[in-house]
Amino acid sequence: MTERNNEETLREAGAAWASSAASAPQTKAEFKTPSQIPVGASYSPLDLEDASYPDDIGYPGEFPFLRGVHPTGYRGRLWTMRMFAGYGTAEETNQRFKYLLENGQTGLSVAFDMPTLYGYDTDAPQAAGEFGKCGVAVSSLADMEVLFDDIPLQGITTSMTINSPAAIVWAMYIAVAEKKGLSIDTMGGTLQNDILKEYIAQNEYIFPPEPSMRLVVDTIEFASRHMPRWNPISISGYHIREAGSTAVQELAFTLEDGREYVRWGLARGLDIDEFAPRLSFFFNIDNYFFEEIAKLRAARKIWAQEMRDTFHAKDPRSWWMRTHAQTAGWTLTAQQPENNAIRVGIQALAAVLGGAQSLHTNSMDEAWALPSQEAALLALRTQQIIAHESGVANTVDPLGGSYYLESLTRQVEGEAYDYFKRIDQLGGVLPSIEMGYFQQEIAVAAYRYQQEVDRGERVTVGVNKYVTGEAPEIPLLRMDEEGEALHLERLNDVRRRRDGRLVRSKLEELSQAARGSENLMLPLIEAVKAYATLGEMMDVLREVFGEYQPTWGY
Repeated sequence: MTERNNEETLREAGAAWASSAASAPQTKAEFKTPSQIPVGASYSPLDLEDASYPDDIGYPGEFPFLRGVHPTGYRGRLWTMRMFAGYGTAEETNQRFKYLLENGQTGLSVAFDMPTLYGYDTDAPQAAGEFGKCGVAVSSLADMEVLFDDIPLQGITTSMTINSPAAIVWAMYIAVAEKKGLSIDTMGGTLQNDILKEYIAQNEYIFPPEPSMRLVVDTIEFASRHMPRWNPISISGYHIREAGSTAVQELAFTLEDGREYVRWGLARGLDIDEFAPRLSFFFNIDNYFFEEIAKLRAARKIWAQEMRDTFHAKDPRSWWMRTHAQTAGWTLTAQQPENNAIRVGIQALAAVLGGAQSLHTNSMDEAWALPSQEAALLALRTQQIIAHESGVANTVDPLGGSYYLESLTRQVEGEAYDYFKRIDQLGGVLPSIEMGYFQQEIAVAAYRYQQEVDRGERVTVGVNKYVTGEAPEIPLLRMDEEGEALHLERLNDVRRRRDGRLVRSKLEELSQAARGSENLMLPLIEAVKAYATLGEMMDVLREVFGEYQPTWGY
């Protein structure tokens, strides 16, 4: 068959398919995703008729990066396998880091306990009973030194999940690197540091929004000028989704937060191409396989368009969306916990097919406790099997061009822009936070979803269907019972041995800087090096900035 005849045959077959599809019963409204996007029984070119298909899809590595920011995809480099870890003492977490690295993990990710996340030392009254339960306790530079003892910081990137005290914890990491003799301009990693999503979803805020945003911009400015390989913020949709949002809400609210950080950076006087290449993102990957892939693809396209066309960035690297992904914690069940390993495998595959640059896979026991060593290893092996045995890394964006996926991607994109318009009409991100708009949208979505589960309209295997009633038998993590005493002994030793006069001087300098307008990173680094504790530095900032009390809904 000649090439021309072959093309004619394909066109005729396509026309016949389209005619058949057009006359078939339309059932899209009968099936909906968790975002309530209607899904049809099948898809054809008709579902993309208002797009210049296939030119609208483009190629990997080309604007608007729908198919990925790198032309070689995972053929050039696999995603970073960055397992989130932290519990108990710095010594325990240090050992877990080393175990994961020995077993093939390629990036570190630090979980901190609640006192650290809220800026308290472990012996503060507010911290009672919370030591090490959801992450590692860090009260001073001494803990950070133990946490990264004998770990090659220059040869690995480190992510730290912390928000209100993020600048202080980052200052501790910087001080550790300098004490190891490393030049900070060679250090790579990511600071979560996304305070807007705290007001929207997670509620681990401390200061009011304006001074909190000042601290975030301080870190962005410092990284842009002194640590060019560091991502000073990971704009997070993960916690928005964990609070109960839909995929579209997660996407829209996260990208709107990203646009707000850009506005604040520009207001500081930073050049867009100076800091935009160092902004990063963090998304949740749920069970609804194709919608999650579409969400990541739409996110890249929207961000590229916004950075180039709205904020007029000139450097193509400023248009790239770099994203970490984590499988969905809220989907893990205490019932039949072994099922969680299957859920995580499906979610991890969606993250990979969606083009994430970095991935954490949850452990099957996390509905019961922090991950045991065995469960964490299985979660890491899940990524490694996908990477090396499934073949999905052999070609770039293997699902690109799917009628269903491309149509779903465009629907997700359109609904995200609808949210942008609503938020703009309300006056922007901060006014929307103050009036509780984001919070109420998420609450309604969570309530609706739970009603559907309760009515059996959405199946959760082992919970509302295929229930066995058998008690799980899985090994759970046991922390050192003497860990808190060990940590407090180190904290008290720091207070005894340090130069008290120097500490008071550095805290006063921090206070004066906070009352003014200078960047706070250098005063924080100096206070950290004098072994001022986390709680002492946060108390200085609390005194200057005050503490936030939401007013909406009261």
